[in-house]
Amino acid sequence: MRAGARNAITDVAGLRVGCAHDEGLRSGVTVLMADAPFVAGVHVMGGAPGTRETDLLAPDKLVQEVDALVLAGGSAFGLGAADGVADGLRRMGRGFAVGDVTVPIVPAAILFDLLNGGDKGWDGSPYPALGRAALEAASEDVPSGSHGAGLGATTDGLRGGLGTASAVLSTGHTVGALVAVNALGAAVDGAGRFLAAPLPGDGFAGGGAPDPTAEAAPPGAPGTNTTIAIVATDAALTQAQATRMAVAAHDGLARSLWPAHTPLDGDLVFAAATGARPVADPVGDPMRLGHAAAVTLARAVARGVRAASPPPKGMPPSWAERFGS
Repeated sequence: MRAGARNAITDVAGLRVGCAHDEGLRSGVTVLMADAPFVAGVHVMGGAPGTRETDLLAPDKLVQEVDALVLAGGSAFGLGAADGVADGLRRMGRGFAVGDVTVPIVPAAILFDLLNGGDKGWDGSPYPALGRAALEAASEDVPSGSHGAGLGATTDGLRGGLGTASAVLSTGHTVGALVAVNALGAAVDGAGRFLAAPLPGDGFAGGGAPDPTAEAAPPGAPGTNTTIAIVATDAALTQAQATRMAVAAHDGLARSLWPAHTPLDGDLVFAAATGARPVADPVGDPMRLGHAAAVTLARAVARGVRAASPPPKGMPPSWAERFGS
């Protein structure tokens, strides 16, 4: 397994990512879209999720492909970002055909960043406009750190952020990950070493170990966290297989955040499959893809936290501020 050329989710050919945020709001939106509709699945392991249109990702539902996936800040208000994305996609002629109209399919997940000191006193929600702007900004270049849905994110003791990574397998398949890290848990040990193990080119040192004697301390307000992610591949997967890849990818959160999947997090992973590369081994290849998704997601978590910018007043320090470069 090696990192792809960009070390980003857009190493999966045909995928594009757009980000938009508001520094005063201290929140933002990240959108994943593709050249054509793609298969998607989802798995939720956190106890406080916020979602839109995730039920239709079950393998028994009518619609088997989606037009975009949205990660947003703003808690329940952030779900409105998908409205802006859907409006933009409709103008592009994208969506599920129903008679003579098209309905864009845009599942979304949100994280809680309402208490990070930003200006949340809006009269009308800013998230639909942020969603539309993120869609219009979509490209193969994916920023890391304090961008998009990761702008206002935090972790235990450090500023969170948006992270991405990729891996190319011996089968020729590519796997990528995109994550907004807003965890109750920590991504590093006491010395600032990341819990996730890196690949060459990731730009950080791993090898950190969580303290098995430490007890998790709940935040002051319940439900104020959540790490939301997308793992993607060019493999030709069914919706059921994509869902299994999302399940396996959660191991990446458990490896890179301590603790993960708490009742106070809404941890969720979407999986996307473009179908460009056939699956030769219907048992072995999905297993390899799931393992790669977990490893790649763990790396993306660390890369997002490490790349976070020095924060405004009222937010935890960035990794660079606390531990140096």
